[in-house]
Amino acid sequence: MNAADLGKDLVGLEPLSAAQITAILDTAEPFKEVSERPIKKVPALRGKTIVNLFFEPSTRTRISFEFAEKRLSADTVNVQAAGSSVSKGETLVDTARNLEAMRIDMVVIRHGSSGAAQFLGQRIRSNVINAGDGTHEHPTQGLLDLLTLRDRFGKIAGLKVCIVGDVLHSRVARSNIWGLTKLGAEVAVCGPSTLLPSHVADLGVTVFGRVEEAIQWADALNVLRLQLERMTAGFIPSLREYNRVFGVTSERLSRAPKDLLILHPGPMNRGVEIDSDVADGPHSVILPQVTNGVAVRMAVLYLLAGGSPDWANAGGEA
Repeated sequence: MNAADLGKDLVGLEPLSAAQITAILDTAEPFKEVSERPIKKVPALRGKTIVNLFFEPSTRTRISFEFAEKRLSADTVNVQAAGSSVSKGETLVDTARNLEAMRIDMVVIRHGSSGAAQFLGQRIRSNVINAGDGTHEHPTQGLLDLLTLRDRFGKIAGLKVCIVGDVLHSRVARSNIWGLTKLGAEVAVCGPSTLLPSHVADLGVTVFGRVEEAIQWADALNVLRLQLERMTAGFIPSLREYNRVFGVTSERLSRAPKDLLILHPGPMNRGVEIDSDVADGPHSVILPQVTNGVAVRMAVLYLLAGGSPDWANAGGEA
């Protein structure tokens, strides 16, 4: 299979090869330039209709997909579960099949149940892109994190990246682990034992019990939000205590043997998992992550629609 052939759907990074992941990142690079133009559009997906089907609240991911779709000249429709027939009891498949009867081409789905994107992709003809499903994966976030790391270090292979925080509830962590390890990075996780999956070491990662150890080891920290909405009581004593023991603070970073790159998928709990002076500091790439998110999503949409990875030489400049 051609490296740029992602198949019909993008449900996660786990099924992808290193060559396929690299093809997405390479395709995203020239799409960054589109966003810098006075007219931020290319006609790559003109005539295509894409439905954004969000069963969970989202700001960054939904808006990023909308920008990506519009910059590729696609027609977009946004469906939020709270205002749709889903709230009246309609099933996920019924909703998608009704949308498909309107001759759509792609569905971008965020859902609270792990496996929802794959479940949908197996039942409809349209391309399906996973915008986050339960605690399973968030592949486009993983890809934009990879692109951001590659931009700054010039490579992924050999990097030491530690994912800090609420790994247990994080679909971002899983996509990052799969993507980073496939591209040759060393990956670690760090957080309270209550917020780490019980067999996380089986994914080929190092486990740190103290954030100070992670800071000494890593080239980059990907700091995760505490997903309080997914937690029941008992995971952490308090937010203040979490910040005291595991918070990424400038005081802790000052003791690092080298300058660390700081990533965060957002939204941030400032003063909990990350302090404001770190989030806004010189080593933070949180805003470049957002910029790269649009380019990566443009690349995924374009490749799933059958586009050539060498898009600029295949009519992309038109």
